[in-house]
Amino acid sequence: MREEMARREEAELRRSHQKPRSPEGWGLLLALWYLAFYKPIITEGHLRRKNIEFIFIRFSAWQYAGCDKLWAGLVTTLCDNIRHHFGALPLSVYHVMGTRPRFASGFSQKEWVLKTGTCLKLWGLLFILGAGLSILLVALLVPGIKDHHALKVVGSAVTSLSGSGLVLGAVSVLKNLLVSEKQKIERLTNSEKFTSQLGFMSKVRREVEVLVDYLAFMEIFERRRLRVVLEITSLDICYPEKVAGVLNAMNTLLSDTNTPFIFILAVDPSVIVPCLEQTGCMKGLADNGYLYLNRTVTLPFSIPEMGARSRLQCLEAAVQTREDLMYRIITSNVERRRAKCQHVPATPTGREADAEAVRCIHEAFRCLHDGADPLARYLPTDGTHVRRIVNTIPITLRLLLHRTGTPGTPSPRAAAAWVVLADQWPCRLSWVLQCLEDAWQSHPAPDLGGRSLWSIFQENLGELSALRQPLHNVLSLDGDPELFQTFLACDFPFAARDARAFLGVTVNLDHSIRHKMGLLRGLDRLQKIWGGPPPPTSPKATGVIP
Repeated sequence: MREEMARREEAELRRSHQKPRSPEGWGLLLALWYLAFYKPIITEGHLRRKNIEFIFIRFSAWQYAGCDKLWAGLVTTLCDNIRHHFGALPLSVYHVMGTRPRFASGFSQKEWVLKTGTCLKLWGLLFILGAGLSILLVALLVPGIKDHHALKVVGSAVTSLSGSGLVLGAVSVLKNLLVSEKQKIERLTNSEKFTSQLGFMSKVRREVEVLVDYLAFMEIFERRRLRVVLEITSLDICYPEKVAGVLNAMNTLLSDTNTPFIFILAVDPSVIVPCLEQTGCMKGLADNGYLYLNRTVTLPFSIPEMGARSRLQCLEAAVQTREDLMYRIITSNVERRRAKCQHVPATPTGREADAEAVRCIHEAFRCLHDGADPLARYLPTDGTHVRRIVNTIPITLRLLLHRTGTPGTPSPRAAAAWVVLADQWPCRLSWVLQCLEDAWQSHPAPDLGGRSLWSIFQENLGELSALRQPLHNVLSLDGDPELFQTFLACDFPFAARDARAFLGVTVNLDHSIRHKMGLLRGLDRLQKIWGGPPPPTSPKATGVIP
């Protein structure tokens, strides 16, 4: 989106008749001159300008999750970034001498009007200052008059009074230059006596209004439209009350019709909606979080399912974050070690094992990158899950080589597929492993090691369906059930002996899930033996789990 906006901005610049200005260098002096002596006017020509500059500001809610008022972090981030974008001096001068832009009357194209009151005040102060200095110089230098003490006092008083206005203005600018808007809001937030009062929100609102007026002034000065794009991320990992506070801050900033703010809210609705429904902001909306989001978000955009090419790009981006997994580095390491093995008669065993591990890791990631390989279809669409798979495959392969000692079995492709299986369907895989463990411990059949995991899952599916209420939260971790069937029944028909070989090196599967399943399964069997009632089922979770 940033690249597209930059490309459009360059195209509009080539077509526009007036080149935009920037408050830098000589432009800074010109901006200060307009701030001091001119009023900005919003004309029809300005509203028709198609040259738009987008100021992107990223707000990670997790960075401010520890503070009491998360929404205050949003406002301070906005103020701080605007201050750094345009510079501290123009904004400080605007606080003291700036004038709020007003709309033009009629079709006038005049964008700047002289401040007559400011000019008269300035000339009056300069005249009084000059008069006072003249009287003081006459009282000090002219013979016969310099002995009169009263004349010196009058000259000094007139000079000090006239100069005090200029000094006060300079002190106000210096104060706003040293104390930013972010520091002002942080001081208000830290004051426990003031945060509970109505004046707190009014002062924060006043700071935001000054910022909006300043952006309108800079629009006219730079001869282009300005839009501030706030990217709000990591909101779905904060506490529920903090989530509601940020959304309320968004509504507060967007309450005016002419605000130049655009909010991009990147969240997972399945996480945000329960957070909103736990807070008190749902009163009057029938405790419906989806209804609240529909009234807050004006342009909903749900990202469609990631395609094969995008999945491979996401995988490549995750691999690039690990320098030890990059293909060129791995390949060069393997070739270098093989060359050393050819010249050196005796090579340490640890180096050979490391080279073999690197080769296996390389082969596993080659299978993930191969679009023709069925394994690439099962890559998750979430970047966090992709990075987790990228980080887990090397560990799994190294543990396999360390435990088995035979580099060829199991294959790197099978190890990568097992890691993907454990990441995408942790509940169903844990259930299969628990059923398999119980079968091994009781009276294992002679052909148990050759049975497929899918047949074992089908055989115990009814028991898993009966335990769906206590396992409801764990079942929500699994991906598409139909893909699970295709994975185990067609593309990767793992057998019981494969599961037994992989179980000791499976590091990306929470084994407490399997232990909980074992406990529930044992209790269910006891209840059946003693004729007790079956485990309770949830009225919402009906039907059979596919």
